[in-house]
Amino acid sequence: MADDLVPDDLWERIAPLLPARPPRRHRFPGRKPVDDRVAPAGIVYVLCTGVAWADVPAERIGCSGVTCRRRLRDWTEAGVWPRLHAALPAELRSAGLLGMDDCSIDGSRALKGGAHTGPSPVDRARPGSKHHVIVDRHGIPLAVSLTGGNRHDVTQLMPLLDAIPRIKGLRGRPLHRPRRLFADRGYDFDTYRRLIRKRGITPKIARRGAPHGSGLGKTRWVVERTFAWLHQFKRLRIRYEIRADLHQGLLELACTIICLRRLPTAF
Repeated sequence: MADDLVPDDLWERIAPLLPARPPRRHRFPGRKPVDDRVAPAGIVYVLCTGVAWADVPAERIGCSGVTCRRRLRDWTEAGVWPRLHAALPAELRSAGLLGMDDCSIDGSRALKGGAHTGPSPVDRARPGSKHHVIVDRHGIPLAVSLTGGNRHDVTQLMPLLDAIPRIKGLRGRPLHRPRRLFADRGYDFDTYRRLIRKRGITPKIARRGAPHGSGLGKTRWVVERTFAWLHQFKRLRIRYEIRADLHQGLLELACTIICLRRLPTAF
């Protein structure tokens, strides 16, 4: 079961990033801790199915859901997930599967409460969060963030651009910014257009009040597909994690899995 949920190519990327365990100092320290190879399977199981941590089938996974959540907490605090996600674009670039010339950005809501939530202005003020993501021309998530449901999408435009890692994978200067950035009418602010141009990026943002049919949708539809991929992970579609950092960690793990699926030798 663990190998099915966390295949070797995913585990080989997670293992070097995990923090070292503290030494067992007592002669009879009690039960040995669960192997780190087992716990990620429970995390991925919850991420995919959306079940409560207490409902993780310990006999199938190899450890309890409480242990899995504890490892998720420890590894999130150690910064494992953003480093894991940041390493994948370089592999995709070296395989010729990354298209950084054109990038798209957008936001999507996740229901329920917790930290980093707020009343949605478009859904009868129901509490929720927002996922914000910037993707390449193929829909590969390059950077992702979490905010309250009442935050405007444009507030995450510059933070997401700055969060794109320096992507190596080929000879020459690492990539860290696109040539063109596509966005919908929610990002139609001339102030942000100027900020984008200062970074050497050409903004392709739809104008508010202009008739539909600009043609930008032919390029930026990939970000909508990426949200469809993310929301196939049921733990993300409806937010159950009270702690914002844990939900952000699950979001980055989902982005890692999406990137791995693009590699020809991955699961």
